[in-house]
Amino acid sequence: MNNPVSDLVKVENLSKTFKLSKKQQKLENTKQSMRVAVDNLSFTASRGEIFGLLGPNGAGKTTTLRILATLIKADSGEAWVAGHSVISEPDKVRASIGFLTSELKLEEFFTPDYLFDFFSSLHKVPSELVATRKRDLFKRFGIDEFAGVKIANLSSGMKQKSSLAISLVHDPDIIIFDEPTNGLDVITARVVTDYLEELRSQGKTILLSTHIFSLVEKLCDRIGIIIEGRMVAEGTLYEITGGNDLEDCFFDLYSANTREVV
Repeated sequence: MNNPVSDLVKVENLSKTFKLSKKQQKLENTKQSMRVAVDNLSFTASRGEIFGLLGPNGAGKTTTLRILATLIKADSGEAWVAGHSVISEPDKVRASIGFLTSELKLEEFFTPDYLFDFFSSLHKVPSELVATRKRDLFKRFGIDEFAGVKIANLSSGMKQKSSLAISLVHDPDIIIFDEPTNGLDVITARVVTDYLEELRSQGKTILLSTHIFSLVEKLCDRIGIIIEGRMVAEGTLYEITGGNDLEDCFFDLYSANTREVV
């Protein structure tokens, strides 16, 4: 079954549970041996929109995005990305997306220039396009003068911008970003958010996770608020807030949907 063309990302009843070690149980002050990271989650993201998963740390946002990027498998449920099943067609899904997370590190021995060429070859980008895309992206993110510098010697902001450029070598239709501005200075964060808006104007579908209210208000066409792995609200900013403050609405939802930890 393929999802409708307008819905480039379709998630149906995804669930994922992780086993907690004794150390994790102690750190989290819980006697529970299992954690439900994603709990029967469903949503869609349409062509040419930015869809934001908003929630606190540990809500299940990263787990959801990793399932969609085929890095981990769900226990149950299904998802389609660009019409391809994350379960039965993971290679086609990976070819359709650009995926960026602060937890995925570039090999520090290599340079942005080398890594851009390397990942372009993995994605089978035609050689005549590689130089053009590299020039455009490196200029956009100010990587030019650092192109020959080893990743290990770059600032955290330049590493993030290099990761962003490299994740887009194949000009994907769907971009999945886990906390896209996490750890960035305000200047670099603005460069990234401006570029995400430009990608949307090109018809790209962008799925991002964040806990930053202002980022949601600035970028997102629609929002899914996720708490303890469950989708507790989904819609446009106005549909969720009714014109009220997003932060206030979020904490009202959080209070109403948080289970007591024992």
